[in-house]
Amino acid sequence: MSGLSRLVVTLTLITLGAGLLLSLVESLTRAPIAEQRRLETLRALQTVLPPFDNNPDADSIALVIGQDKKGRDLERTFYRGRLNGVISGIAFTVVAADGYSGNISMMVGVDPAGTVSGLEILSSAETPGLGDKITRSEFKSQFKGKTLDGVDWRVRKDGGDFDQITGATISPRAVVKAVHQGLLFFRDHRRELLIDGGNQ
Repeated sequence: MSGLSRLVVTLTLITLGAGLLLSLVESLTRAPIAEQRRLETLRALQTVLPPFDNNPDADSIALVIGQDKKGRDLERTFYRGRLNGVISGIAFTVVAADGYSGNISMMVGVDPAGTVSGLEILSSAETPGLGDKITRSEFKSQFKGKTLDGVDWRVRKDGGDFDQITGATISPRAVVKAVHQGLLFFRDHRRELLIDGGNQ
Protein backbone atom coordinates (compact mmCIF):
# COMPACT_ATOMS: atom_id res chain seq x y z
CA MET A 1 0.00 0.00 0.00
CA SER A 2 1.39 3.37 -0.92
CA GLY A 3 1.63 6.28 1.50
CA LEU A 4 -1.30 8.06 -0.13
CA SER A 5 -3.54 4.99 0.03
CA ARG A 6 -2.65 4.47 3.68
CA LEU A 7 -3.52 8.13 4.43
CA VAL A 8 -6.88 7.82 2.65
CA VAL A 9 -7.76 4.62 4.55
CA THR A 10 -6.70 6.18 7.87
CA LEU A 11 -8.71 9.35 7.28
CA THR A 12 -11.73 7.29 6.18
CA LEU A 13 -11.58 5.18 9.35
CA ILE A 14 -11.23 8.28 11.54
CA THR A 15 -14.18 9.93 9.80
CA LEU A 16 -16.34 6.81 10.16
CA GLY A 17 -15.41 6.51 13.83
CA ALA A 18 -16.21 10.16 14.51
CA GLY A 19 -19.52 9.87 12.65
CA LEU A 20 -20.50 6.78 14.64
CA LEU A 21 -19.52 8.49 17.90
CA LEU A 22 -21.57 11.61 17.05
CA SER A 23 -24.54 9.43 16.09
CA LEU A 24 -24.31 7.55 19.39
CA VAL A 25 -24.12 10.77 21.44
CA GLU A 26 -27.10 12.24 19.56
CA SER A 27 -29.21 9.13 20.12
CA LEU A 28 -28.33 9.09 23.84
CA THR A 29 -29.20 12.77 24.36
CA ARG A 30 -32.32 12.98 22.16
CA ALA A 31 -34.76 11.70 24.81
CA PRO A 32 -33.39 13.79 27.72
CA ILE A 33 -33.46 16.94 25.57
CA ALA A 34 -37.06 16.23 24.50
CA GLU A 35 -38.05 15.64 28.13
CA GLN A 36 -36.40 18.91 29.21
CA ARG A 37 -38.32 20.81 26.49
CA ARG A 38 -41.56 19.15 27.66
CA LEU A 39 -40.88 20.20 31.26
CA GLU A 40 -40.14 23.78 30.14
CA THR A 41 -43.44 23.81 28.25
CA LEU A 42 -45.30 22.49 31.31
CA ARG A 43 -43.75 25.19 33.54
CA ALA A 44 -44.83 27.87 31.06
CA LEU A 45 -48.34 26.37 30.85
CA GLN A 46 -48.67 26.39 34.64
CA THR A 47 -47.64 30.05 34.64
CA VAL A 48 -49.99 31.33 31.93
CA LEU A 49 -53.14 29.18 32.11
CA PRO A 50 -56.06 29.60 34.49
CA PRO A 51 -56.37 26.69 36.99
CA PHE A 52 -56.51 23.27 35.32
CA ASP A 53 -56.51 19.62 36.38
CA ASN A 54 -55.52 17.89 33.12
CA ASN A 55 -52.27 17.58 31.17
CA PRO A 56 -52.47 20.45 28.66
CA ASP A 57 -49.39 19.25 26.80
CA ALA A 58 -51.32 16.08 25.96
CA ASP A 59 -54.55 17.98 25.14
CA SER A 60 -53.52 20.15 22.24
CA ILE A 61 -54.61 21.08 18.75
CA ALA A 62 -52.49 22.43 15.90
CA LEU A 63 -53.86 24.97 13.45
CA VAL A 64 -52.27 26.34 10.29
CA ILE A 65 -51.29 29.99 10.83
CA GLY A 66 -49.77 30.68 7.43
CA GLN A 67 -47.10 29.47 5.06
CA ASP A 68 -43.34 29.82 4.91
CA LYS A 69 -41.42 31.16 1.92
CA LYS A 70 -41.46 27.73 0.29
CA GLY A 71 -45.23 27.43 0.56
CA ARG A 72 -45.23 24.89 3.41
CA ASP A 73 -47.87 25.21 6.12
CA LEU A 74 -46.81 26.79 9.41
CA GLU A 75 -48.66 25.45 12.42
CA ARG A 76 -49.21 26.77 15.92
CA THR A 77 -49.99 24.40 18.76
CA PHE A 78 -52.75 25.40 21.18
CA TYR A 79 -52.67 23.74 24.60
CA ARG A 80 -56.03 23.31 26.33
CA GLY A 81 -56.26 23.47 30.09
CA ARG A 82 -59.36 21.82 31.54
CA LEU A 83 -60.95 21.98 34.96
CA ASN A 84 -63.48 19.23 35.71
CA GLY A 85 -63.52 18.35 31.99
CA VAL A 86 -64.37 21.86 30.78
CA ILE A 87 -61.80 24.04 29.00
CA SER A 88 -60.60 26.66 31.47
CA GLY A 89 -57.98 28.20 29.20
CA ILE A 90 -55.90 27.96 26.05
CA ALA A 91 -52.17 28.61 25.80
CA PHE A 92 -50.13 29.15 22.67
CA THR A 93 -46.70 30.33 21.62
CA VAL A 94 -46.16 33.52 19.66
CA VAL A 95 -42.88 34.82 18.27
CA ALA A 96 -42.00 38.48 17.87
CA ALA A 97 -39.59 38.53 14.95
CA ASP A 98 -38.95 42.25 15.38
CA GLY A 99 -37.24 42.30 18.77
CA TYR A 100 -34.16 44.50 19.11
CA SER A 101 -31.78 41.52 19.12
CA GLY A 102 -33.87 39.00 17.20
CA ASN A 103 -36.80 36.72 17.91
CA ILE A 104 -38.67 36.85 21.21
CA SER A 105 -40.60 33.65 21.87
CA MET A 106 -43.42 33.76 24.42
CA MET A 107 -46.31 31.69 25.75
CA VAL A 108 -49.68 33.44 26.05
CA GLY A 109 -52.57 32.08 28.11
CA VAL A 110 -56.19 33.11 27.65
CA ASP A 111 -59.49 32.11 29.19
CA PRO A 112 -62.24 30.79 26.85
CA ALA A 113 -63.53 34.33 26.27
CA GLY A 114 -60.11 35.53 25.08
CA THR A 115 -59.00 37.44 28.18
CA VAL A 116 -55.26 37.16 28.78
CA SER A 117 -54.54 35.04 31.86
CA GLY A 118 -50.76 35.15 31.66
CA LEU A 119 -47.64 35.80 29.62
CA GLU A 120 -44.28 34.06 29.87
CA ILE A 121 -41.16 34.91 27.87
CA LEU A 122 -39.66 31.62 26.70
CA SER A 123 -36.56 32.91 24.95
CA SER A 124 -34.99 36.12 23.77
CA ALA A 125 -31.59 37.58 23.05
CA GLU A 126 -32.44 41.09 24.21
CA THR A 127 -29.79 43.38 25.69
CA PRO A 128 -29.02 42.53 29.33
CA GLY A 129 -30.20 45.31 31.65
CA LEU A 130 -32.45 46.92 29.02
CA GLY A 131 -34.51 44.85 26.58
CA ASP A 132 -34.34 41.76 28.77
CA LYS A 133 -36.56 43.57 31.30
CA ILE A 134 -39.46 42.13 29.28
CA THR A 135 -38.91 38.98 31.35
CA ARG A 136 -39.71 40.80 34.61
CA SER A 137 -43.08 40.28 36.24
CA GLU A 138 -43.76 44.06 36.30
CA PHE A 139 -43.76 44.07 32.50
CA LYS A 140 -45.56 40.74 31.95
CA SER A 141 -48.29 41.37 34.53
CA GLN A 142 -49.71 44.34 32.62
CA PHE A 143 -51.09 41.92 30.00
CA LYS A 144 -53.17 39.94 32.51
CA GLY A 145 -56.88 40.71 32.20
CA LYS A 146 -56.51 42.41 28.81
CA THR A 147 -58.78 41.62 25.87
CA LEU A 148 -59.03 42.82 22.30
CA ASP A 149 -61.87 45.14 23.29
CA GLY A 150 -61.18 48.55 24.80
CA VAL A 151 -57.40 48.17 24.78
CA ASP A 152 -55.01 50.10 22.56
CA TRP A 153 -52.44 47.43 21.72
CA ARG A 154 -49.44 49.74 21.50
CA VAL A 155 -46.88 50.96 24.00
CA ARG A 156 -47.56 54.28 25.73
CA LYS A 157 -44.84 56.01 23.71
CA ASP A 158 -46.94 55.25 20.62
CA GLY A 159 -50.20 56.30 22.33
CA GLY A 160 -51.19 52.84 23.57
CA ASP A 161 -52.02 51.23 26.92
CA PHE A 162 -48.81 49.30 27.64
CA ASP A 163 -45.81 50.56 29.57
CA GLN A 164 -42.57 50.38 27.69
CA ILE A 165 -39.17 50.04 29.28
CA THR A 166 -37.09 53.19 29.62
CA GLY A 167 -34.31 53.04 27.06
CA ALA A 168 -35.72 49.92 25.41
CA THR A 169 -38.92 50.57 23.49
CA ILE A 170 -38.30 48.15 20.62
CA SER A 171 -38.55 44.96 22.70
CA PRO A 172 -41.81 45.89 24.51
CA ARG A 173 -43.28 47.12 21.23
CA ALA A 174 -42.48 43.75 19.63
CA VAL A 175 -44.03 41.82 22.55
CA VAL A 176 -47.23 43.88 22.52
CA LYS A 177 -47.59 43.45 18.76
CA ALA A 178 -47.01 39.66 18.90
CA VAL A 179 -49.48 39.14 21.77
CA HIS A 180 -52.07 41.24 19.94
CA GLN A 181 -51.64 39.20 16.76
CA GLY A 182 -51.94 35.99 18.77
CA LEU A 183 -55.19 37.21 20.35
CA LEU A 184 -56.58 38.11 16.93
CA PHE A 185 -55.80 34.60 15.68
CA PHE A 186 -57.40 33.10 18.80
CA ARG A 187 -60.55 35.18 18.29
CA ASP A 188 -60.81 34.14 14.65
CA HIS A 189 -60.38 30.42 15.51
CA ARG A 190 -61.98 30.34 18.96
CA ARG A 191 -64.78 28.01 17.93
CA GLU A 192 -62.36 25.42 16.51
CA LEU A 193 -60.27 25.52 19.67
CA LEU A 194 -63.18 25.19 22.09
CA ILE A 195 -65.46 22.90 20.09
CA ASP A 196 -65.01 19.74 22.18
CA GLY A 197 -64.50 21.46 25.49
CA GLY A 198 -68.05 22.26 26.46
CA ASN A 199 -67.46 26.00 25.87
CA GLN A 200 -68.83 27.91 22.94
